[in-house]
Amino acid sequence: MSEIKISLRYAKSLLDIAKEQNKVEQINNDVKLLSQTLRVNHQLQAILGNPIISIDNKKKILQSIFNGKVDNVLLSFFDLIIGKGRGAYLYSSANQFSELYNQLKGIVKAEIVSATALSEVNKNAIQASLEKELGKQVVLNTKVDAALIGGFVLTVGDKQFDASISKQLKSLKTKLTNNNLVA
Repeated sequence: MSEIKISLRYAKSLLDIAKEQNKVEQINNDVKLLSQTLRVNHQLQAILGNPIISIDNKKKILQSIFNGKVDNVLLSFFDLIIGKGRGAYLYSSANQFSELYNQLKGIVKAEIVSATALSEVNKNAIQASLEKELGKQVVLNTKVDAALIGGFVLTVGDKQFDASISKQLKSLKTKLTNNNLVA
């Protein structure tokens, strides 16, 4: 079974428990803390995925880091996933949980890459326009890539709109080359 399928099963189970106990927001915040901790601490990820390190030691490590900082539901989730020998899937399970949470709450992630940094006014206008068009809350991530020369590339889900100058120049070059106008 693939990592995504395994992680998705654990994430669904965690979300179901959070719903049953009316702790969806709390668990979401706790999962964000977990995800952030694992993202910046590659050693912890390596420890959790290492089959040589005992299950008890892995549980103790997670308890020492997160006890008192996250809800008991998440602490029990740690025990379950580690107890099943699936510690390597903890980070991807956290990411899958975040995706499921976003679906539940009608949140869409979008990314805009522009040649220069966008002003707050422009970011807010793009976000408002996307929210109106999609009818959902949009979390907009921005990046800068000078290689675009000008314009932007907007990605929402699996759809991409490329309005960059670099794409237009490549397209023009292709047209000219195909018409034998460029040597």
